[in-house]
Amino acid sequence: QVQLVESGGGLVQAGGSLRLSCAASGRGFSTYVMGWFRQAPGKEREFVAAIRGSGGSADYADSVNGRFTISRDNAKNTVYLQMNSLKPDDTAVYYCAAAQWSWVRSYAARGSLYDYWGQGTQVTVSS
Repeated sequence: QVQLVESGGGLVQAGGSLRLSCAASGRGFSTYVMGWFRQAPGKEREFVAAIRGSGGSADYADSVNGRFTISRDNAKNTVYLQMNSLKPDDTAVYYCAAAQWSWVRSYAARGSLYDYWGQGTQVTVSS
């Protein structure tokens, strides 16, 4: 069983930056694919970024590629999402998720394939 707790959300002006953190409890963190998803009011949940267990590979949604960076520190059981050049369209609740399958890039964006989810952290970008 893995428990995930996100932090780092808040209110920021357009063009600003935030770093989200997701702390995981339980064993085997380095074997999990970790992902970030987001859900804006009235919209479906969407993929943001994912990273393989070793940290050697990552995937990003087109909407955030070049602005967001996902990373992980397996010694701290933590995954991060550095968000730069934020836009009002980035406003959403951001969720961390963990998956027990080996890295397959085509799987990374599929939320239904993740086994554990955090409670979410709100990110609001003002114009």
